[in-house]
Amino acid sequence: MSPRSIRSNRPHEIVERALELSRADGCVVIADEHSSANLRWAGNALTTNGVTRGRTLTVVATVDGAQGTAAGVVSRSAVTADDLEPLVRAAEAAARDAGPAEDAQPLVAGDKVSDDFADAPAETSSDVFAAFAPALGESFRQAGAGGRELYGFAQHGVVSSYLGTSAGLRLRHDQPTGVLELNAKSPDRSRSAWTGRATRDFTDVDPRELDAELARRLGWAERRIELPAGRYETLLPPTAVADLLIYQLWSSGARDAAEGRTVFSKAGEGEGASRTRVGERLSPLPLTLRSDPRAAGLECAPFVLAHASGDDASVFDNGLPLAATDWMRDGVLDRLPTTRHSAALTGLPVAPAIDNLLLEGGGSRSLDEMVAAAGHEGPALLLTCLWYIREVDPATLLLTGLTRDGVYLVENGEVVGEVNNFRFNESPVDLLSRAVEAGRTERTLSREWSDYFPRAAMPALRVPDFNMSSVSRGV
Repeated sequence: MSPRSIRSNRPHEIVERALELSRADGCVVIADEHSSANLRWAGNALTTNGVTRGRTLTVVATVDGAQGTAAGVVSRSAVTADDLEPLVRAAEAAARDAGPAEDAQPLVAGDKVSDDFADAPAETSSDVFAAFAPALGESFRQAGAGGRELYGFAQHGVVSSYLGTSAGLRLRHDQPTGVLELNAKSPDRSRSAWTGRATRDFTDVDPRELDAELARRLGWAERRIELPAGRYETLLPPTAVADLLIYQLWSSGARDAAEGRTVFSKAGEGEGASRTRVGERLSPLPLTLRSDPRAAGLECAPFVLAHASGDDASVFDNGLPLAATDWMRDGVLDRLPTTRHSAALTGLPVAPAIDNLLLEGGGSRSLDEMVAAAGHEGPALLLTCLWYIREVDPATLLLTGLTRDGVYLVENGEVVGEVNNFRFNESPVDLLSRAVEAGRTERTLSREWSDYFPRAAMPALRVPDFNMSSVSRGV
């Protein structure tokens, strides 16, 4: 098949043509076909909806030189067959101009071809909301009758990724992602409550149930109580736990730990794996923090798709198979994310990043049941979510941020009102060591990181002394 004879814009043929055009020593091509549909609403009425399509093509060219292998990476959107040669040549020029790549490895070899590699990309449409949209309309009527106003959005996207390499791989993955964020406000805007859900197809999300939960929280907020900063017994719901542990995962790269730069570094002499805390107990609870590309409801790519190299990703690892990985097992740190390059540097097993995160091993109690058991020896707080999370100290992974859309006071097992918002200062690693209870694990959506990491399953956590470092006004 001559490159000049191909004028198709089908993604698998775009990948093949780019590989044929390559004059580099090695080449990786990733075609990402994007499709999305969305609904937005405000004041109990739909405001906008739309459907989009798009393509991004990434070409990685590798050039072997006397000093080592260099890589050049170029990505462009809306690429057609006629745009390919300039794109491939740009990647090759970038590789020739670059110095040897520190993370250089042989491209992942193999002759594996996905059965559906030549099939058309998966797409979404407004049909994904066929059952959800009427239920949303009912929730508008329900909210209006109850004196609430609903704001928010529902977005569904599908990305079909086609990966081809000069080493023989032809792999494909379709990734559906759905996100719902729903906010209820009192007509005078003095009270606000939020909830969110992650879904693959919107068949498992009922906005009427979510509105009923928000109505309950707005009812709690009718009584306002001012509390000072301090350490409080605190119930972190699954979404807030996800807010913290996703950031922890992003901060747990093996190389940084082995070089003494993170909370997962061990003090003292030694090098490589001996400088990390792998093998240390992080939590007295038998909790397992893991990622699994085949986790039910949280399925993600079962092979590496790296569009750029960084601390925890390498373009040379594209196509590397991914397997279920325990980052913490029964409370003990078991793995740190590695590329093939950082695994060789640290002596730790190869453990590439995976696009989901689960915390399991807690009890069977729901959040409501945990609330009923809280606040018997002093006031306790029930959070909704966290936001504006920023790192203060990488050596301890101390984070700061704000509470948002509802902090509730629990006394003797009952929610008795809403309190002011706080700024917090906490390390998720330290929180795991102090948590005294974990509830049942459920799929959840991180409020802070939903745009980047929507696939998570977490339990609620009870912490006896969560640090609300100062009162936050006007949030």
